[in-house]
Amino acid sequence: MKAFLHHFSYEFRTGIRNRQMLFMNYLFPLGVYLLVGLIMVEINPLFGETAITSMSVFSIAAVALLGIPDPLVNANVAGIFRSYKINGVPSLSILTIPGLTTSLHLLVVVAIIILTAPPLMDAPLPTNWLGFIVALFATLFAMVSLGLLIGVIASSSRMTVLLSQLIFLPSMLVGGIMMPHDFLPETAQKVSLILPPSHAMIAFQGLAQGVETFVNPYASLFILLAGGVLAFGLAIFLFNWDPHNKTSRGHPAFAAIAFIPYVLGIFLV
Repeated sequence: MKAFLHHFSYEFRTGIRNRQMLFMNYLFPLGVYLLVGLIMVEINPLFGETAITSMSVFSIAAVALLGIPDPLVNANVAGIFRSYKINGVPSLSILTIPGLTTSLHLLVVVAIIILTAPPLMDAPLPTNWLGFIVALFATLFAMVSLGLLIGVIASSSRMTVLLSQLIFLPSMLVGGIMMPHDFLPETAQKVSLILPPSHAMIAFQGLAQGVETFVNPYASLFILLAGGVLAFGLAIFLFNWDPHNKTSRGHPAFAAIAFIPYVLGIFLV
């Protein structure tokens, strides 16, 4: 436990002291929040009503998908994980600690958004704080687990960018973050359910804001949790100590299993 806490403390401090990670964990999500939020409020005053929800989901998706995978891949390629194995560090700790530290950074970012959005964008606070907290932790779990899975299966930094953007960019367009689901055609609404941020928006709006959504928010909450469990479990299963090891336990394509709850959600909710 002492070694785990020491590793956790080191990773958390690195996320603040390392300029690249500081940018990814704080400056990027908060910078986009201020820039996009203030502009969108001027263009569409109704954006302020969902500013806390949409910018929180954006921050979590951006940091989890774009920030987590690359350090994992770089550490693996550099042989750092081999030294961890020699010193008896379990793979569970190697994946759990970055997930926990990133989640802690994101909680700080979300807290900043909650404190500043009302005076800056006239954004209303959540009407149900318990629902907000439940949706927040479900979103964190699902997105961080997915980021860890991408970091495990990607063979290079270029591949992490490709895999992350396959989820991140469509989420910005049809995930309900920049444009409400109600503005989308019915078919696009259904297709958007394959994206975790789309379910995150539904869970936040339904549970925290009491807004009527086109999908039951509890169903979206369950899908996020199921997707998170599968993604984290697959990350542990597919983890490889050495990128040159040809005897890994499974093919990277197995990672697609993590999207089964989202695919089923299209037809069942």
